[in-house]
Amino acid sequence: MAAETLAEAGIQVDLYDAMPSVGRKFLLAGKGGLNITHAEPFERFADRYGSRSVQLRPWLEALDPDTLRQWVETLGIPTFVGTSGRVFPEGMKAAPLLRAWLSRLREAGVRIHVRHRWTGWGDRHTLRFTTPDGPRDVRADACILALGGASWARLGSDGAWVPLLEEAGATVAPLEPANCGFIVASPRVAPGRGWSVHLAERFAGAPLKSVAMTVDGDATPWRNGEAMLSADGIEGSLVYALSAALRERIKADGQAILRIDLSPGRSLERVRSEAAHPRGARSLASHLQSRVGIEGLKMALLRECLSTEELHDPTRLASAIKGLPLVLVAPRPLDEAISTAGGVRLESLDEHLMLKTRPGVFCTGEMLDWEAPTGGYLLTACLAAGRWAGQGALAWLNRQGNPD
Repeated sequence: MAAETLAEAGIQVDLYDAMPSVGRKFLLAGKGGLNITHAEPFERFADRYGSRSVQLRPWLEALDPDTLRQWVETLGIPTFVGTSGRVFPEGMKAAPLLRAWLSRLREAGVRIHVRHRWTGWGDRHTLRFTTPDGPRDVRADACILALGGASWARLGSDGAWVPLLEEAGATVAPLEPANCGFIVASPRVAPGRGWSVHLAERFAGAPLKSVAMTVDGDATPWRNGEAMLSADGIEGSLVYALSAALRERIKADGQAILRIDLSPGRSLERVRSEAAHPRGARSLASHLQSRVGIEGLKMALLRECLSTEELHDPTRLASAIKGLPLVLVAPRPLDEAISTAGGVRLESLDEHLMLKTRPGVFCTGEMLDWEAPTGGYLLTACLAAGRWAGQGALAWLNRQGNPD
């Protein structure tokens, strides 16, 4: 996006990528359907970026969701709004969009160089690359770094740039997993890491639908959605939406309590009344299925987390159904995360995303210190940041009297 912004202004742009082809993580983002942005009202959209919402707002205003949809459609790819408000390209795939985009860049004169891994600066501030043909130094009037975070390293974003930027005077917040799964400490397991063998073998990979979740000790409101059990914990869209709060709580306290409402359509009073209803000869599982809609994985989670005494106490059982506590002890490894928190602190950059300690060098995308939930927010902010950095580089080149 930065390259396109500069090329449209008549600047000669060279784009370097460490991998054999460009856009590999973009293609991965479209594996299950490319969620390009979200159609909710802009004020709500802009608030999705948490503590960095104020800093990101100018980028997002310059490339808001409606403008981004229009941009996608100029590439010949129609878009549509899904039932959840998420916006997708027609066909749901990333590859057609990327092909059209690369064609546009080449037609604009952008020269693309693959298998060029940036390794820092050489003499007189040249850009140094390793290539199949050996080291190469390149001189540029301005440079935009879009080096990614540190998740899915096999696609090129391995975080190897961190010491290089720190040596250049930037302050870098530690890279951490975002939009990730978490490891649970089940009361059935000693020393308390993962699920019991029975639950893991039977339900790992199973969806947990029609639930609500929140985080103890956090101002996060209850969120409705679904999740999925993993072999040793829990993941999925609802967990990803709470991942920042869960991660920070684990860092502060050594663990986080994830509360799950297994019956969000019923009040606590109603669940308590239904649980206390005489069940005669029926089993507890049959009783809860017929009276409260608790079955399958939901019933298995209750058995995993509650004692026999709690299961047969209607008051305590109802409280658990409306707020089952899962103790989470660690996020899944960084390389498995959908995205990365941390990165170059925005305070190290000027308002145009140029490094304060190295004029003419701009940083953009996921390597910056911000995070957002899935749902189109990540991709929109990356693209908006790319355009913002491109515009910043163009303004800087013009101030230097070197618009070529």
